[in-house]
Amino acid sequence: MHRRQLLIAGGSLMALSACATTTTGPSGASGASGASSLAADAAIARAVLPVQTPRAELLQEWTGPYEGVPPWDKVTADKLKAAILEGIELRRAEYLAIANNPDAPTFANVQVAMQMAGEPLGRAMSLFGVMTGNIGSADYQAVQREVSPLLSAAGDEVTFNEKLFARVKAVADGARAAGLTAEQTRIAERSRDSFVRSGAALDAGKKAELGRINTALANAFTSFGQKVVEDEKTWTHIPNESGVAGLPESNKAAAAAAARARNLSGWAIVNTRSSVDPFLTFADDRGTRETVWRAFVNRGDNGDGNDTNTVIAEIVKLRDQRAKLLGYRNHAELRMQDTMAKTPAAAMELMERVWAPAKARVAEEVADMKALAGHDIEPWDYLYYAEKVKKQKYDLDQNELKPYFELNNVKRGAFYMAERLYGFTFTPVARGSVPVFHPDVEVFEVNEKTTGRKVGLFYSDDFARTGKRSGAWATSYRGYSTYDGPKNVLSSNNNNFIKAEAGQPLLISLDDAETLFHEFGHALHSLSSQVTYPALAGTPRDYVEYPSQVHEHWVLSRPILDGFMKHVETGQPMPQALVDKIERASTFNQGYATVSYLSSAIVDMDLHTQATPPTDIDAFERQSLARIGMPKEIVMRHRLPQFNHLFTSDAYSAGYYSYLWSEVMDADTWAYFEASGDVFNPDIARRYKAIILAEGNTTDRGEAYRRFRGRDPDVAALLKVRGFPTA
Repeated sequence: MHRRQLLIAGGSLMALSACATTTTGPSGASGASGASSLAADAAIARAVLPVQTPRAELLQEWTGPYEGVPPWDKVTADKLKAAILEGIELRRAEYLAIANNPDAPTFANVQVAMQMAGEPLGRAMSLFGVMTGNIGSADYQAVQREVSPLLSAAGDEVTFNEKLFARVKAVADGARAAGLTAEQTRIAERSRDSFVRSGAALDAGKKAELGRINTALANAFTSFGQKVVEDEKTWTHIPNESGVAGLPESNKAAAAAAARARNLSGWAIVNTRSSVDPFLTFADDRGTRETVWRAFVNRGDNGDGNDTNTVIAEIVKLRDQRAKLLGYRNHAELRMQDTMAKTPAAAMELMERVWAPAKARVAEEVADMKALAGHDIEPWDYLYYAEKVKKQKYDLDQNELKPYFELNNVKRGAFYMAERLYGFTFTPVARGSVPVFHPDVEVFEVNEKTTGRKVGLFYSDDFARTGKRSGAWATSYRGYSTYDGPKNVLSSNNNNFIKAEAGQPLLISLDDAETLFHEFGHALHSLSSQVTYPALAGTPRDYVEYPSQVHEHWVLSRPILDGFMKHVETGQPMPQALVDKIERASTFNQGYATVSYLSSAIVDMDLHTQATPPTDIDAFERQSLARIGMPKEIVMRHRLPQFNHLFTSDAYSAGYYSYLWSEVMDADTWAYFEASGDVFNPDIARRYKAIILAEGNTTDRGEAYRRFRGRDPDVAALLKVRGFPTA
């Protein structure tokens, strides 16, 4: 999520990392010190699993360069459905073999075998996530509706297997006595605890009820996501030039192209943030701004076939039932068990500390705008008059900045950052040499500069298209681990920039450039991974945004500006006088940015800590905002009816606070680089890569931060970045 404007739309993130070697301990348990032990464990695990030969084409091991790449050129909706259905059966057989193994449970024949189980299905699911999220055509949506409940039920079948859970528990309970290493003990104990949180210890009747809830949730998540996507296919048609007066030429051209693509004359403002925000910032016609704003903020809330309020009410009811069935007071308490914050109260404490100064800043911003406008400020006025106040106070105009941020140059600047900090090089792969899922996708080979080691591939999908979900996100098609031999990492970034006219440069805003660096930070997290076991690759939800957020700061570093952010017409780098203006204005409009984000995070936590789940979602949203004194001039960044983070899966539910929690570490880390006198300080960068990026979840992430920084993060650094009082 964007440090200043918090622009990410969430998504599937695989933040991967670090490692240990292995030794052999008592009772055949592996520890962490030699490749031979890893190989022995892998052999034991492989012997447990039945020999199966997948029939479906999309279940086969990936072939081609880079130790195999996704066969995007072979993917169809029908083939994907067949692969998922068969993959479920193959995985079922593997887990049954682990559960029914007559040998005494060990780390190798339980935990390592579980790492291996379901690999064919995992490959199909990597394809599935991309085709439903990046393509999203009707045939893939149909497959998603059909297989989502089946996948949920298949997952429950694994969790609810009593013999399997008994073996998982036996390994975890006996880990220390068996001589497992700290890393293996962490895997075993986290696996046991995850099984328990997922209902493995419930009696048969409660398991059946939990299975019903999980299947119903899977259907509801799919329904919610598809309804929002349908609403985002709409647009506001502007037939007369007066309606686009004030727009920069690049935005007018994009709107004209959007209209032509829909067989319309004039201009079309597509109902996605990348199209709407620039319009609200620059368009002079106040009535048209209101029309565009209302269409955008009411996605999913129009009382039609795409209205999501009933679906949300069902989701929060089911989540509440599940939490109470598992012994928790509410969904938030359940979801926060495996986070850095640990409790809803800890998350709320941080949010409340920032909320008061943010609201106070909004009052100041509104007063400045009202004096300029001569009338009350409405939500569709905020960005427009904020831009004018910025021009008046700081002599800074976004149109003055955009010529320095051409998309391809911004990407090259991000690659340079990765090389300077971590020694990665990015080289374009010739089109056609590896399959892609859309002609717009660019692919880059990633190598270590000093050793020449091939790290993997980076896929870049930059442009909006009908059916693609909105926002920006990162995914990993294949992560790094060494327990069964290392593989090249396959990582991707996904954006929603509106294409420029043919032959014209695509100019993006500074905010967009920072968002691109943010998502690239997720990719660097994956590419830096050095974990032994996949089970310890992903990091806690309120940590995973930290490595991405901190990378936004390098956009305006002088080496990147001088080398890459050059004026599209003059070829000159951004002058320091303009950079100084940006820095002076860096805390400008932080009231708006913070309140729009934080209101969404607070309402999320409020929604998921209710003793009785609300049934009228619109009314709850209004009441929740009233309780915290939401300024009337601002709307939530994500209103509940379109809040994909919360309602397309459980991933960020009761967890949207995570971006603020991560920002505390992000701001403190940037202060560390700055205080060193070199924002590319090689020693700090080396330790950051080794401890923060490479280790995944092999150790407690709070302890890891202390190893890196020498202390806990200081929240004052966050308040300083946002220009709020630090006392």
